[in-house]
This record gives sequence, C-alpha cells and structure tokens, in this order.
Amino acid sequence: MAEVRIGDTMLGTGHRCYLVGEIGINHNGNLEIAKQLIELAAKAGLNAVKFQKRTIDLVYTPAELDKPRESPWGTTNREQKLGLEFNTDQYQEIATFCRAMGIDWFASCWDEASVDFMEPFHPPCYKIASASLTDDNLLRHHRTTGRPIILSTGGSTLDQIDHAVQVLGKEALILLHTCSVYPSNYNELNLRTMLTLRDRYGVPTGYSGHETGLPASVAAVALGACLIERHITLDRTMYGSDQAASLGPSGIQRLVRDIRIVEDSMGTGEKTVSDREAAVMKKLRRVGG
Repeated sequence: MAEVRIGDTMLGTGHRCYLVGEIGINHNGNLEIAKQLIELAAKAGLNAVKFQKRTIDLVYTPAELDKPRESPWGTTNREQKLGLEFNTDQYQEIATFCRAMGIDWFASCWDEASVDFMEPFHPPCYKIASASLTDDNLLRHHRTTGRPIILSTGGSTLDQIDHAVQVLGKEALILLHTCSVYPSNYNELNLRTMLTLRDRYGVPTGYSGHETGLPASVAAVALGACLIERHITLDRTMYGSDQAASLGPSGIQRLVRDIRIVEDSMGTGEKTVSDREAAVMKKLRRVGG
C-alpha cells in the first residue's frame, strides 16, 4: 500500500493515524476563537487543524448571495458568507500561531483563486471537499501545486470517484470515506466503504466523520484508517451550521485518547506468549505448563 507524507508525518499502513480537527467555519470569523480552537487541538494531541477558504463571488451566484439570511453580520447571505472569511493578515496570524503550537494547518479550497491565496502559506497538503469532487478544473488546479491531496468522497458514486482519481492521479493521494449529512446517523455511515476505496484504488484511506459521537471514528481506526477528520468547536450551541456535528473540548480529548488506545491494542497479529502471560500460566496451568 502506498504511503503519503504530510509535513513531517508519514501516513499509511504501519503508521499512527493522522488526526485532523476541522475548524472549518466554526471560528465564526473571529480570530481569537480560531486561536482557541488551534490551542485546544494541539493540547489534545491532534496532528493538524483545517480551515475552509472560498472566494465568495466565484463560489456563489449573485442571486444566491442576495437571498435574505439573518446572521450576526447582517440580513443577507452575502454578509454571512463574507463574515466567515479570514483575510491574508489573519491567516498569517493563524500560520504563526500554529507554528508556535507545533501543529500542522491547511485548508479546503472551494475555487482556484482560493488555492492561489493559500499557496504562499506553503500548506503541507490540500483537502478537497466532497462537494468539489466533480469539479475537474479545481482538481487539476490543486495538482499544479505539487502538494499531497486529501479527497473526501461523500455523496459520490464509484463512477464519480473513478473519474476524480483519474483526473488527480494516485500520487500523494489520500481518499476519505464520509457521509455528507450534518450530523450523520450511525446507520448512514457505512464504514466498510473505506475498505472498498482502499482495495479499489490502492491508496491510503481514512474517514471524515460528521456523526455526533466517538465510536464510529474509533472503529474506523481499527479498520485501518490512516487519517481521521472531525469538526471541532468550543461549544456545540454556538452559531453555525456545522456546530451540531462537531466535537467539543471533552469530545476531542476523548477521541484522541481512544484512538491511541485502539492503535496500541491492535498489535502485529503474530501469536506470542508475553513474559507476563507466561508467569500467569505458570501459576494456573495444571497440565502441560
């Protein structure tokens, strides 16, 4: 199975799972909230945090942006979307803060201009959202950067994923299984699809979860996920469409703890008798000891 390097970390069979905290737009356009989430992720033991970047006038039509929408920033969809975007100076602060906290950071870019915006920050990789899987031009533009690509496959058929993989190529590619419902029900997750993707494409696969709890994400690691991504928040009752499908501070900490316990428990598959087991058998076995 292929391996992929993100920053200083190798991903693939035999390596620890790479854990990503999806900040996305849960910062609500507030740099201090973003920093608190970065610090929370770093202290909990996540490997990276991820943001979302959009060029609003390219991603949305004028009619969509002019629709009424009540938000902390105004009464139109445009004001809400613009309120959630950080500028260059703010992302420079994010880059500096992540460096100080010792955590990777990157973004999902929803248009070519957003990729160009992010490139000067030298991200260790790019994430392509499920909604962008069929955007061939955006896929190709990501590949011009030469950086590893993480592609989410939610809401996509195998034919669509086949085509996206053909466009991107398999070099430095990671596929994430996901259910694109926020939040997802457990009976919608279909975790074994992650194995289908791994066997079909021969690239490292992982899981991007939008469920509210921890068990499925931990189970995905036991199934061999090389990367787990979960939305994170300071408080699930905060404003925002992604907050309810996010993990709060205690959930983030428990997720990291449980995943690392599962990894330590998996072993090599070789049947052996440990010194501690041998001592127990010496006490308890009556025959053949």
